[in-house]
Amino acid sequence: MTINSSAWQTLFINVNLATMTDGANSYGAIENGALAISDGKIAWLGKACDLPIYDQESLNIIDGLGKWLTPGLVDCHTHLVYGGNRANEFEMRLEGKSYQEIANAGGGIVSTVSATRKASEAELLASALPRLTALHHQGVTTLEIKSGYGLDTINEIKMLKVAGQLAEQLPVTIKRTFLGAHALPVEYKDKPNDYVELVCNEMIPLIAEDKLADAVDVFCESIGFSVEQTERVFTAAQKYGLPVKVHAEQLSNLGGTALAAKYNALSSDHIEFLDEAGIKAMKEAGMTAVLLPGAFYFLRETQLPPMDLLRKYAVPMAIATDANPGSSPINNIQLMLNMACTLFRLTPVEALAGVTCHGAKALGLSKSKGQLSLGFDADIALWNIDRPAELCYQFGVNPLNELFVAGQKVI
Repeated sequence: MTINSSAWQTLFINVNLATMTDGANSYGAIENGALAISDGKIAWLGKACDLPIYDQESLNIIDGLGKWLTPGLVDCHTHLVYGGNRANEFEMRLEGKSYQEIANAGGGIVSTVSATRKASEAELLASALPRLTALHHQGVTTLEIKSGYGLDTINEIKMLKVAGQLAEQLPVTIKRTFLGAHALPVEYKDKPNDYVELVCNEMIPLIAEDKLADAVDVFCESIGFSVEQTERVFTAAQKYGLPVKVHAEQLSNLGGTALAAKYNALSSDHIEFLDEAGIKAMKEAGMTAVLLPGAFYFLRETQLPPMDLLRKYAVPMAIATDANPGSSPINNIQLMLNMACTLFRLTPVEALAGVTCHGAKALGLSKSKGQLSLGFDADIALWNIDRPAELCYQFGVNPLNELFVAGQKVI
């Protein structure tokens, strides 16, 4: 095969590559390597000793000084856009107040919905931008942002528009997910089926028509929506050509994951209570399991996700921040890597795969993001580390040295 090095624009030399092309089986490491970029894509990678002849004067040559390259990180489950915060509830819980007492005081998701509805697009953008910036400066180049704090047509659309505007503020790829079926708004108290009808017959058609979402999500849980109601939303999404995903088996095993598998869902997220039958269904449907250690930590949960069964059936495991105001107010992907290892007992390889190749798969981007591979987008992080496991071992000191998106240096 003839290599056209004259088309290269950037060349990394003297670097080690964690390609992540082998999933959670290995880092896909290439030590003493090199990587070339052309037109925003990876054009060549391999051992430095195998580099074809190239013109040094016409290239932007970056000496990696023996550091490590990885794909740009992927945070495949966030709720970054919302109004207000719930620090007061955090304090109330620690002072001994019950969930019911907090709810009676106007707390819980109701308070976030109220604050989100009151906020303008500009205010939501201003509050979300620092959260996105924090993730970006930790190496995140692709992430998902869900709606779900508007719970009416106008405000769900407002949230999705803001998510789109965030992509204009920073060089990141943002996938938007419509999560109208997140909770029951107060105006539909005791009328869940009426609200599901609104989601299916009004919200989804409008959002699909204006191309405001890339997927549809449902919180299928005893405190959310039933399996039957979830299926109604999935059917509506399917009608409009939108892929689905599900928050499921976080608090109990209702069968939301197995249902999602019937609709070839991208992922099932949380899944602490998922059983073997549900995992088999995920495997057969090619789904990704999204593990959310931040919520597990913040809510002081004790039921671990079924990692051994996920390994047994080779279901890809993604890791994400679940950044949100109520159950995971954490905007730190490196902390998630550490928690995935310490709390969920993942290996560093599994954890790093969770925020690269498997995170990309959870967003339907497995053919363009999350790997250092020929033809993939040149979203690349250069880390000041001696081995990839350091990304999971330490947090609080940011090892990111440089970040590239589509071949252009952005940090």
